[in-house]
Amino acid sequence: MDFHPRPQAGDAKPWAFPAPERGTLDNGLTVLRCHRPGQQVVAVEVLLDAPLEAEPTGLDGVATIMARAFSEGTDKHSAEEFAAELERCGATLDAHADHPGVRLSLEVPASRLTKGLGLLADALRAPAFADSEVERLVRNRLDEIPHELANPSRRAAKELSKELFPASSRMSRPRQGTEETVTGIDSAAVRAFYEKHVRPATATVVVVGDLTGIDLDALLGGTLGAWTGSPARPRPVPPVVADDAGRVVIVDRPGAVQTQLLIGRIGPDRHDRVWPAQVLGTYCLGGTLTSRLDRVLREEKGYTYGVRSFGQVLRSAPDGTGAAMLAISGSVDTPNTGPALEDLWTVLRTLAAEGLSDDERDVAVQNLVGVAPLKYETAAAVASTLADQVEQHLPDHYQADLYRQLAATGTVEATAAVVNAFPVDRLVTVLVGDAAQIKAPVEALGIGEVTVVTAE
Repeated sequence: MDFHPRPQAGDAKPWAFPAPERGTLDNGLTVLRCHRPGQQVVAVEVLLDAPLEAEPTGLDGVATIMARAFSEGTDKHSAEEFAAELERCGATLDAHADHPGVRLSLEVPASRLTKGLGLLADALRAPAFADSEVERLVRNRLDEIPHELANPSRRAAKELSKELFPASSRMSRPRQGTEETVTGIDSAAVRAFYEKHVRPATATVVVVGDLTGIDLDALLGGTLGAWTGSPARPRPVPPVVADDAGRVVIVDRPGAVQTQLLIGRIGPDRHDRVWPAQVLGTYCLGGTLTSRLDRVLREEKGYTYGVRSFGQVLRSAPDGTGAAMLAISGSVDTPNTGPALEDLWTVLRTLAAEGLSDDERDVAVQNLVGVAPLKYETAAAVASTLADQVEQHLPDHYQADLYRQLAATGTVEATAAVVNAFPVDRLVTVLVGDAAQIKAPVEALGIGEVTVVTAE
């Protein structure tokens, strides 16, 4: 029997995160473009300098309602017509608001890019903000809030933010607003926020995909280039202030069979030179199924389906200052909440005393650096990362440099970074669970004063 010859692997090709080209339209809009041959679905990200901290007092959530309202009609199309036009050209348009600002994300086939950019430009240039549509979005948001409060992980995140940041800080409150603040939002408030903060001179558009045969300069000039607004105005970025004194807050959920845990503090962001080592060390601690936390809490003890550690940038300033949330999250069964926390703290103390192994470091590098070409196969993944860099005031070559730095980071550096990221006496622990069952075992651990709050 004759078999087809076995395919042979080709030679490995060098890979680096793609570098964009920069430009500026006549209206002041900053443009980053990245030609990715073969990517027939073009990804477009628009970043607006409309941060949550700019929301008026008592109107937390207005940035979110504005973001959602961009796709609810323009001066040319009603909400239904706008949705139909997007569908006709095979495009999707999403938007969300976060601490750094508002971001719109468009994906559209390259053959329909002209139409897709035209719709995006209309949404930014002349959003309708119709009373009926804004009222519907407000009702939808109010309907979401009880579900978020019922979700243990979302409830833990809400409590951790409240604990870490002073009440005067926007970061201490839910990103999308509360029932009290969202109730007061109307179309006038949305339009006032739009007119004050949305303008091309302070915005950036990122375009990634196969741009073969596309005159992008002309296309952008005829679409987003028609968007007008006032000149850029410097906006001060307040420093991130947090209190990470070791303590425990239990959000009481009587009868809960599991305890949701979220342990966190504030640490350096990507501008700090420790970031690559911190990423590597945090991955070794709890970035995957083979990490230390999973090996002990999941494989050896069976307390959980998984525990993860991570660093998430909150906000960066143009001067290179900023902060990231450094956290450990997961859930454990209620009777083993105390033992699970005890073992978690033991892992952290052992890490400080003995350090990471070279094998742990090598596996982390392989997982973080080796899979990068797969992670960035799509135009949307590249566009999102480029937009993150803009949002965090990082140079365009940052991501490419980061992978080189990760590969060059040693075991000792990664150990020092993760130990400094998660000091055992400077962690705020939030537990969402049955206080009657878990309070006493947690107090016995001596990891900080224990406070019980009632769940909404």
